[in-house]
Amino acid sequence: MRHQKNKVTLDRKRGPRKALLRSLAENLVLNEKIVTTKAKAKAARSLVERLVTKAKTNSLAVRRQLMSTLYTKKAIDKLLTELGPRYVERKGGYTRIIVTKNRVGDGAEEAIIEFV
Repeated sequence: MRHQKNKVTLDRKRGPRKALLRSLAENLVLNEKIVTTKAKAKAARSLVERLVTKAKTNSLAVRRQLMSTLYTKKAIDKLLTELGPRYVERKGGYTRIIVTKNRVGDGAEEAIIEFV
């Protein structure tokens, strides 16, 4: 039974879900704005906000923690040099989700997730 289990599964098993969220987080860090479904945006938001909070302090330990989540060195460098220092004064809420329209093919709600 799944009573009181609030984890967002996105209708995927653990491995594909983890890869999807890592990919969304990496693309959001590199492009600072992506268009995806509302459910995926809500799931990616928590991961991205944790990464930005870690990136506020630029240290070797933080770099290694980010390497365990993100795929490329370019994304890690951007987090540590641009995004982390940009939000040092902010305590949270680094991203915003704007629901735009329903997708034509399957009617899924689309959303834009971007940095504030």
